[in-house]
Amino acid sequence: MPTTKSIAGVDIPDGPLARAAADQIRAAESELMFHHALRAFLFGALTGARENLAFDADLLYVGMLFHNVGLTMQYRHSRHRFEVDGANAARDFMRQHGVAESAIQEVWVAIALHTTPCIPEYMSPLIALVSAGVQMDVRGSRYDEFTAQQRDEIVLAYPRESGFKKKIIEAYARGMQHRPETTFGTVNADVLDRWDPNYRRLNFCGLVLGCDWPN
Repeated sequence: MPTTKSIAGVDIPDGPLARAAADQIRAAESELMFHHALRAFLFGALTGARENLAFDADLLYVGMLFHNVGLTMQYRHSRHRFEVDGANAARDFMRQHGVAESAIQEVWVAIALHTTPCIPEYMSPLIALVSAGVQMDVRGSRYDEFTAQQRDEIVLAYPRESGFKKKIIEAYARGMQHRPETTFGTVNADVLDRWDPNYRRLNFCGLVLGCDWPN
């Protein structure tokens, strides 16, 4: 039997659920986004190990693989937040593979909240780690809590393309530019604010003062 692939001390899930998820997302996403998901899994798993958190590695893997699938061409006419599209896709996938509904719901929430700051870290380890892994790979959150060897091994296995920072912002923007109203209340508003000169943020105070209530 082949040995499990390990990167930076983290075993890559290789059971039927993990393999099926990887095959589905590899076919749906660009290599840039697929590698981002795999790096995010590794950073999330390392965070969990460092903080002695109990989590299911297979569910973390599925959550990371699906977290950005709502940005792909399949959803270019969706009016949902891209996070909800990804959460729904993960839910449908896991149901097809007989995953328990409680686990499905946890992965759904993890994906749905991964761009909402200051909430996931107070929820279950799985929800917290999906957010933590994504934030580390995208914006270097808690960068110095990982060793240089860990970072180097992960990037060697799943490279960050040249110009990754600008390319991932572009990927976010292209996946959301047809549904700008869905960026309200998350970091996604920053993406379209930088990307689209015609974008105008929704303002919470403006919504309150301009609503139909007479006072």
